[in-house]
Amino acid sequence: MAQRTEDPFQQRQEKLSRLRARAIDPYPPRYRRTHANGEALALLEGLERQAPPGTEVQTPSVRLAGRIIALRNMGRATFIDLLDSSGQIQVYLRRDLLGEGYQLLRDLDVGDFLGAEGKVFRTRTGEATLEAQEITLLAKALRPLPEKWHGLQDVEVRFRRRYLDLISSEETRRLFQLRSRIVSSVRRFLDSRGFLEVETPVLVPVPAGAAAQPFVTHHHALDQDLYLRIALELYLKRLIIGGLDKVYELGRVFRNEGVDHDHNPEFTILETYEAYADYHDVMAMVETLVSTVAQEVIGTTTVQSGQESIQLAPPWPRLSLLEELERRSGIDVEQYQDAAALEKKMRSLGLEVLPGASRGRLMDKLISATVEPHLIQPTFLVDYPVEMSPLAKQKPDSPRLVERFEAFAAGMEIANAFTELNDPLAQRERMEAQERLKLEHGNEELDRMDEDYLYALEHGMPPTGGLGIGIDRLVMLLTGQRSIREVVLFPQLRTL
Repeated sequence: MAQRTEDPFQQRQEKLSRLRARAIDPYPPRYRRTHANGEALALLEGLERQAPPGTEVQTPSVRLAGRIIALRNMGRATFIDLLDSSGQIQVYLRRDLLGEGYQLLRDLDVGDFLGAEGKVFRTRTGEATLEAQEITLLAKALRPLPEKWHGLQDVEVRFRRRYLDLISSEETRRLFQLRSRIVSSVRRFLDSRGFLEVETPVLVPVPAGAAAQPFVTHHHALDQDLYLRIALELYLKRLIIGGLDKVYELGRVFRNEGVDHDHNPEFTILETYEAYADYHDVMAMVETLVSTVAQEVIGTTTVQSGQESIQLAPPWPRLSLLEELERRSGIDVEQYQDAAALEKKMRSLGLEVLPGASRGRLMDKLISATVEPHLIQPTFLVDYPVEMSPLAKQKPDSPRLVERFEAFAAGMEIANAFTELNDPLAQRERMEAQERLKLEHGNEELDRMDEDYLYALEHGMPPTGGLGIGIDRLVMLLTGQRSIREVVLFPQLRTL
């Protein structure tokens, strides 16, 4: 007598062999379902509303399909819970109704995909149930679901094998459905304002438009190094120069940086550019966009972040960056025009800084450490030092500052925007200064010289307001998540 294996993978392979021996295709090419589970439930509820009180109601015959997530064999009858993306429904299988088809249950397991045809009714306990007239195996699962699949506890497994997380967690499925609806709502908002959605290169010869370390690759046919884009900005502004007055792009950008609760090396960004607008116009658009999307997708402009209730309805406060920096850190950065002096002052306050960092990088660190954590309610920080913003236009009455804002909520940055610098000679000077700083400070992440963009800018660009919003962080804000890994389907993880 052959010894029965205890290996679930081997047991399922044996069932697979038995199915094939009985001429049952365990992986048929198609199955025509008539309804999703949620649609079948809605059909039943609609008929119940029309029927007289106390009447037993059943739907016409429907064909449903999904993954088996529970299987309860009662001998002459079996109950199966079937899950699809619209929800879960119970399937009732009777030996006398299915006949020979009932034998299929011997080789079914939790995790298999099944099609079932029959009428939907309510049991005595009130549960919507399909009484199967016919069942069809659609895919045999060779690996069992995790033992605690009703809610994976291992965070690493949840992120590394997101498919298991989606199978096991209704909350996770709902979160990513919300993410999709948020992105769709953002598009509708911009489309309704006359913006044109465009696509720009992902592989670029110059990784410019932001201060970030790029990923590099090599194009063999051209024998040329290329980079994964770190921002969308300079290509979108080329389109403004070309006469497209309102453009936006929703796409992936890539930055060769560390991983933490709100950084992932690849992330989704929205960038918009509008001719004849400035950063005040963009501020008004941002607070309207975020509150509109929140109301449309989650039905409220109040969201929860930990213990904090965040009010997204406009207007959002506008705070001077320099004043807020001095209030929170005690440092008046205008008194420290030299990077070395500012570094020394920051160290005296116990702030960790990289030796030899530029003044702009030091101020960025100061904001992150002393101001950002306190900005729980939506807030605009406005008017940044020119060293921090090589692509932004100077304020006419304060040439050491630029017309730039960053938007914060729940203690994190969610948006960054400028009145765009459109003076080609000033832009060249700024880019050359960035190149000098790069030589001076080694590998510090600084913006790069892009001669082709400068050539385009020399053809003239109208006054323009530009915006970048991190979509992942927007989703975190609207869904109350505290880690970017929760809202990215496949976050970057170290290879095992």
